[in-house]
Amino acid sequence: MKRFNGFIFVWLLLSITLYSQKYNIADYGAVSDNKTLNTISIQKAIDACNANGGGTVIIPTGIFITGTLDIKSNVNLYLESGAILKGSGNLADYRFYQSPIFSSPSLYGIIYAHKAENVSITGQGSINGNEEAFFIWDKAKSIDKDGTKNTRQKDNYRFVESGIGDGPVVPKDRPRQMVIFSECKNVLVRDVIFTKSPFWTFHLVDCDGVTINGLKIWNSMSTPNSDGIDITSCSNVTVANCDIRTGDDAIVITGFAHHFELPGYFDLRHPSGNINVTNCNLQSRSSGIRIGYQDQNSVKNINISNINITNSNRGIGIFLRDEGSLENISFTNINIETRLHTGDWWGNGEPIHISAVRGTDKEKLGKIKNVLFRDVTCKGESGILLYGTDESIIEDVKFENVSFVFLESKLNGVAGGNIDLRGCSGDHQLFASDISAFYAEQVKNLSVNNFNVRWDNVKEDYFKYGVHINKYSGLKLTNINAPASPSNKELKSVFVENGVDFITDIKDKDVEIKNAK
Repeated sequence: MKRFNGFIFVWLLLSITLYSQKYNIADYGAVSDNKTLNTISIQKAIDACNANGGGTVIIPTGIFITGTLDIKSNVNLYLESGAILKGSGNLADYRFYQSPIFSSPSLYGIIYAHKAENVSITGQGSINGNEEAFFIWDKAKSIDKDGTKNTRQKDNYRFVESGIGDGPVVPKDRPRQMVIFSECKNVLVRDVIFTKSPFWTFHLVDCDGVTINGLKIWNSMSTPNSDGIDITSCSNVTVANCDIRTGDDAIVITGFAHHFELPGYFDLRHPSGNINVTNCNLQSRSSGIRIGYQDQNSVKNINISNINITNSNRGIGIFLRDEGSLENISFTNINIETRLHTGDWWGNGEPIHISAVRGTDKEKLGKIKNVLFRDVTCKGESGILLYGTDESIIEDVKFENVSFVFLESKLNGVAGGNIDLRGCSGDHQLFASDISAFYAEQVKNLSVNNFNVRWDNVKEDYFKYGVHINKYSGLKLTNINAPASPSNKELKSVFVENGVDFITDIKDKDVEIKNAK
């Protein structure tokens, strides 16, 4: 028995020794002079750490230039305070791969981990994507005339008289995702600062068991595609206590059904599920939080709570464009502030957007169902939007305790009075529309309780009702305090049309009902 206990002691001591081993990249030849390319030296430290059973690879204080690094199992990449791992400005320093989607080769970013387990990035240092090298900073990317032909403003849509407005700036050739974890298990990313990413900042693909805590992702608000955290086909993920400021979507949750720009993923068909996002501050030129898009598998069991979304083009977006379904999604204790923007950003100032619109002519559309918004405070320059279709009716959505201050915008003349459904197929993507504080079309079992609207001094005639519901089955509106726009004071507060099974406590003088059955 003593011999057995001695064996256990030796084994524990050996394990502690292995996993406490430290590999300083300076000992492998890395130089912090902000000009030497250190890819080979840093990779040597990572490889040695992995070969010896695991441990910590230390990035010491200083600026270390690098190309693509391959993080392996049982490796903790630790950035000391003042350490900067900076991407090279030379595209030749990044590893390339041939995407089956695009004819030209694509480039990995700074960090790539594939089929690794027990991997982490921690510390008080930063990873810098060197965005300065990959954009034309004095030129804005605009929507072409074909894309604006159905808008209220036509060729003048989002027009800027001088400068670049809200961007986005025009990209050059650039590396893709700055950090990728694909098919990894037991992933931890904590406290690190990610800055100046030229493309998506942090991409999780087909991972299981992920904790992301305390990150700061601070990209330029003018750069296109500079998403914060993209979660694709992953399970059991927690994102907490993060501060994300990005030109594109801040947090994205999707479940892609096919290969998506990464080699070896032709049969990727896993849904995303069991994902919690909490205690985060978000800013975005597109969506603060986006769930779903095209070419997707299902996304389900998502809980999002205690979130501040400010200075954004669109607050929360749930998008169905393909065969996957989006279900069992809750948003609680959310503050949202949105505004209109110039430039080629998706979204048009709406705090909440849910749409189920065909994005391809091939697959049958899935469903959006069982979505909850509770204790949500909004300020915005366009209305809350639910937009279903005949073939994909939005089902079982509840709004409870929602307040909305509808603001007048200085950009109404060039951007107001439009709905943005881009990502859908056909000609009905970006188009002029009347705007109500809350508009829902093609919905089933929609419930809105304790909804309060206060209009700013809006002047435009296209601002209409407090609540407008069209094409519904099973509708419940209770405790509604949502007057019509001050620019259309003669209208009733609530307009309900073309549906069956309407339950409400709204007084007759405040509601107009048309074609009800």
